[in-house]
Amino acid sequence: MSFYEEEELIGKVYDRRIAGRLLSYLRPYRTQVVISVLLMLVVAGLELVPTLLVKYAIDEQITPGRTDQLGKVALLFLGTLLLGFMMRFVQMYLTWWVGQRFMVDLRMQLFSHIQHLSVSYFDRNPVGRLVTRLTGDIQQIEMVISQGIIQILTNLLMVTAIVVALYVLNWWLALIMTVFVVPLIFLVRLFAAAQRQAFRDQRMWMARINAYLNELITGVAIIQLFNRQRRNMEYFDQRNSGALEANLRVLFWYAVFEPTVVLFNAVTITAIIWVGGGASLDGAVSIGTLVAFISFMQRFFWPIRELSERYTMIQGAMASAERIFGVLDAPEEVVDSEGARPLAGVRGDIRFDHVWFAYEPENWVLKDVDFTIPAGQKVAIVGATGAGKSTTMALLSRFYDVQRGAILVDGEPIRDLPQRWLRRHVGVMLQDPWIVSDSVEENIRLRDTSISDEQVRAAAEAVGASKFIERLPDGYRTVLAERGANLSTGQKQLIALARVAAFNPEIVLVMDEATASIDPETEETIQSGLDRVMAGRTALIIAHRLNTIRAVDRIIVLHLGEVVEDGSHDELIAQGGIYARLYELQYQVQAGV
Repeated sequence: MSFYEEEELIGKVYDRRIAGRLLSYLRPYRTQVVISVLLMLVVAGLELVPTLLVKYAIDEQITPGRTDQLGKVALLFLGTLLLGFMMRFVQMYLTWWVGQRFMVDLRMQLFSHIQHLSVSYFDRNPVGRLVTRLTGDIQQIEMVISQGIIQILTNLLMVTAIVVALYVLNWWLALIMTVFVVPLIFLVRLFAAAQRQAFRDQRMWMARINAYLNELITGVAIIQLFNRQRRNMEYFDQRNSGALEANLRVLFWYAVFEPTVVLFNAVTITAIIWVGGGASLDGAVSIGTLVAFISFMQRFFWPIRELSERYTMIQGAMASAERIFGVLDAPEEVVDSEGARPLAGVRGDIRFDHVWFAYEPENWVLKDVDFTIPAGQKVAIVGATGAGKSTTMALLSRFYDVQRGAILVDGEPIRDLPQRWLRRHVGVMLQDPWIVSDSVEENIRLRDTSISDEQVRAAAEAVGASKFIERLPDGYRTVLAERGANLSTGQKQLIALARVAAFNPEIVLVMDEATASIDPETEETIQSGLDRVMAGRTALIIAHRLNTIRAVDRIIVLHLGEVVEDGSHDELIAQGGIYARLYELQYQVQAGV
């Protein structure tokens, strides 16, 4: 099992720091919480009234042979039940409402924070785990807010009220109940500990199943292509069997626990009937008191059972909260400086001023990279795999900050420019375009309402995407499938290119692999669109296929993170250096030599 499949273990039952932080999210709803608690107190009191009314009816009416107050008692009994129903409804609705609002607030804060985290954070954390934070972990906490805490308080109040009522009714009968309750509480603690371990294993195996399913569904085409279905079934069966074993242990402890509570309840009631029945014949205990005792005892044990369940729920919620706050506390590694301000206008000059960069400390990807690209110039960066080509694109977009040196746009360090402003003026054409499950026009403008329908259509026409878009069932309003599954690779590239044209940036970054693996006609369309998008703009092309960049103004050659050559195609070929060797090698491969 890889660490991507693992989920952290369930944490402490109660952590004061985490609990205090969670409660801070309830402050906007403290009025509703206070009302809910007050209603809970009223409901706990009303729960005792019907049993006491039955005692009164037996002792004061039925046993003496009277009926003058039975009608009133019956009406009061019914009225108490109706009032308790209404109070419980309002209390439960308020509690659930607060829980839902709490979940929305926490999820929005977490989602907002994740969107602003630096790209390096996502390099270290798998997507599935972050999705779990936004869904399962928040849902776990919401359940505790809506059910756990209030239900625990309600059960504690009910148990306390029943114990007080029992001792008031008859203290020595109540002592009999206490003799049986003490060992039950001890057993409940043992069962709770066993259940926690079973729940822990259950959640761990479910996390493994979810992670493995995510991986398999994403790569289902490769699995079928290489006939890996049977082997993957074996891997999945291991995880599924582990989950089955954990689930059976959870069911076992539930199966043991329920009859245990029922047994103690039955034994306690039997003892009370035996002792109390004999006492009632001697007149020491009234029949109404005995009936009230039995009724209270039937309702006494179930809150204890629920308390053990909520105990496990709270423990899981504490672990979920700790994981969520771990994400919320993750710093934004790339942040705007205090004096960050946008430029009045953008020409498009780019300068890498002796840039050093490493993804990991001292493992330098770029070493003293120094070059200048004047506004409007079209420049290609080439080099062998691992030379640092793609890193330059990530640094210019400021997905990462350089460790030494500086990157400047129009003479201004990008550290001193707002990130949102910088990326608004830098357009990127990637190899694998991001397509959202929305209409074609919304994919082009990325739901930016400042870009009109006319601008969307003009951008699509400028890059040659309008031809295939207009042939779609609903044209620009055709809804695309997840990851653009109902489009070809070339069509997705054309939409991504139209997106760049619609946002109209002054600087364009292109991965030339964006035009790879497509048919020649579509490649020609995309290349023509790229030429139109790059016209009059500063363009930086990260080149892997050297035959696509002969028309650029300049070529910069990277080798092991350093600039080793700089010049036009003809100049570099004449030098006979690294570029000439790369070009010759690719030419031989394409020629089949």
